[in-house]
Amino acid sequence: MGNKKLSKNAIIGYPAGIITGITYGLNPLFGVPLMQNGASVDSILFFRYGIAVLILGIFLLFTKQSFKVSINQLGILVLLGLLYSSSSIFLFEAYNYIASGLATTLIFLSPVLVAIIMVFLRNIPSWPVWLSIFATFAGVILMTQNDSSQIINPIGMLLAISSALAYSFFIIIINRSKKISLISNTLLTFYALLTGTIIFLGKIMFAKEGITTGIEGYTAWGYLIGLAILPTIVSTATLAIATRNIGATKASVLGVFEPITAIIIGTFVFGETLTANIVIGILIAIIAVTFMIMSTKR
Repeated sequence: MGNKKLSKNAIIGYPAGIITGITYGLNPLFGVPLMQNGASVDSILFFRYGIAVLILGIFLLFTKQSFKVSINQLGILVLLGLLYSSSSIFLFEAYNYIASGLATTLIFLSPVLVAIIMVFLRNIPSWPVWLSIFATFAGVILMTQNDSSQIINPIGMLLAISSALAYSFFIIIINRSKKISLISNTLLTFYALLTGTIIFLGKIMFAKEGITTGIEGYTAWGYLIGLAILPTIVSTATLAIATRNIGATKASVLGVFEPITAIIIGTFVFGETLTANIVIGILIAIIAVTFMIMSTKR
């Protein structure tokens, strides 16, 4: 019976983790054109989260789900919202300093950070998972190697790594907190994003730019709706599903699909350089993830 349960968790958790990586990697596709058009990071993130909250709210009402949570649960959901919002802010700010593919790739430090934090929480990953972490990390390091065609700005690197750290704590709290274990993935996503919406609204109120500066026309609103649905609703909900089914460390390793997606978009949409290092790094990462799934598939 135990094996059957694990097998079901793997069938649900691994695809969810892959979907999380791919959809979160779509951030630059929708976000970079808006920034190039003069929209501020705070405005982009406010509308991204706001539209997502509206869609999720309608879905919860339509499916007759309760919005009710306890004060203790709300505290954890607000903390999750703060972490997720911080991760978004740091990532989008990083786009101002380094190539979008590189910025999103650096977020892939999160599996290493998650594994280290989990060790401190006395939850030590198995050797195939450690091997996969180090191999994917090596692949990501290879992807980010500097060459003459790409200037690497330390501020951009630091912002992207800060985004990874916030994302790591977000994953671990979803995995470890018993208080929110019974909250549905949709409701968890709704409250985390509602917190973000309030934060960005507060930031915009103190900013000098207008709330819709750089957001004109159907295309811009199309980008915002794209941001709200794919790298926000789908990515956050599938991350919660993956983390609850296969654990924080494995779910974060599957995030390697995020830099791969971001690099493909950076190359084919924004004309960023695709080097041999990047191709080899991607191949190493995919092999490592496949090995992890095959060796821990129980």
